[in-house]
Amino acid sequence: MEGQIVKKPKILCLHGFRTSGAFLKKQISKWDPSLFAQFDLDFPNGKYPAGGKSDIEGLFPPPYYEWFQFEKEFTVYFNLEECISYLCEYITANGPFDGFLGFSQGKVLKEHPPIKFFISISGSKFRVPSICDIAYKDPIKAKSVHFIGEKDWLKLPSEDLASAFDKPLMIRHPQGHTVPRLDEASTSQLRNWIAEVLGQPRVGVSVCEHEEKKSEKGNKVEPNGANEDKCVNMVELNEGSETI
Repeated sequence: MEGQIVKKPKILCLHGFRTSGAFLKKQISKWDPSLFAQFDLDFPNGKYPAGGKSDIEGLFPPPYYEWFQFEKEFTVYFNLEECISYLCEYITANGPFDGFLGFSQGKVLKEHPPIKFFISISGSKFRVPSICDIAYKDPIKAKSVHFIGEKDWLKLPSEDLASAFDKPLMIRHPQGHTVPRLDEASTSQLRNWIAEVLGQPRVGVSVCEHEEKKSEKGNKVEPNGANEDKCVNMVELNEGSETI
């Protein structure tokens, strides 16, 4: 309709552990700006201030944030449900979003409208059985692209995450745990993938309810629990360091 303002598709961009939305925005700026020219990118900060040293101190100014916390083996999480509630509220206020982009993390929320696509950079699966048994039981139908670094300590988990999706595109790069600089071939792959995304109908990717158990200590979330919590399909785990 003449004179009508057409809204750009929106992407919710979730930063990595103990960084910030502004840092992820800087990382994405390495890529050809024309790739996301047709999108409206949103870079929120995590719910919690960084609880320890950030790997980007001295490289990018604070403050730094984290979405939730976890133990060494990534099978026990803290403040996970609070993080989910925070994102649900944020999406309600600022969405709906057409797609999600996550560095080392990503969340597909139950009550969010169906999305078109998911962009994973150095992502990996959650390792809590109560989440895995539901989130990855069937192939996730959303269109997805996965950036996987040859020197990334999460290379194999990133490949494992990609296998959870139906017909994922894997773009490999020689770098480590970072948002990579893209060569001409990778840029072309991503550009073609985006063109396909913009031309296809929405696909639902949300999942139902899973069981988790809160310990008596408060916000600790343990696997194999008994309490039912209406929440998410957690497709990636927020973990690890990153570089500019």
